[in-house]
Amino acid sequence: MYKGDRPKVFPVIVTILVVSLMVAAVTSVVRMVASRENTKTTQQQSTETLYDQVVAHNATNSVRWTVRGPIVADEKFRSYQIEITPSRRIYTVYQGYLDKKLDEKTYENNQQAYEQFVFALAKAEVDKTRSVDDDDVRGVCATAGRLYTFETMDNGVTKTRIWTSSCQNSPGSMKADVAKIHALFANQIPNFAPLFDKVQ
Repeated sequence: MYKGDRPKVFPVIVTILVVSLMVAAVTSVVRMVASRENTKTTQQQSTETLYDQVVAHNATNSVRWTVRGPIVADEKFRSYQIEITPSRRIYTVYQGYLDKKLDEKTYENNQQAYEQFVFALAKAEVDKTRSVDDDDVRGVCATAGRLYTFETMDNGVTKTRIWTSSCQNSPGSMKADVAKIHALFANQIPNFAPLFDKVQ
């Protein structure tokens, strides 16, 4: 008896299953490799010390020094920052707690100068820290002192921030000699005119 050509459904189903399994296997391998890379990157970041961050001198690295005055009325409150990158040196003065820019001076920099500068910071032991129970700087050294903040940055994003103050009861996380660190930053700005009378 003639039955004619039967549709070959079974081989098509088998082919679809094999292709699906291969796609799933490839996807699993890709995910596993990506996961290992992410874990490796996280481990590298976790082993990077503050010293490593300070002396890093890639084009995207920078360091920043911020000095804040007493906590007074918004109109009278002042602070300033000196940021040093491999290509620029920026001195910015701010008014008020919303950082209204009063003045900014920008100077060129170069890779060799930046390298010398960050190694000078390292030799001044800017990376030496102490543990603090409270790392919140709001209200610190409020009446007559200065708050000093040092940051390492990459692509404009802060990686590590440490601080100290001129007030005896608020030593902060930075153990380095403030006068040395301040002088190194101030010396990067030609004709630097401090906003406050002196570094206390």
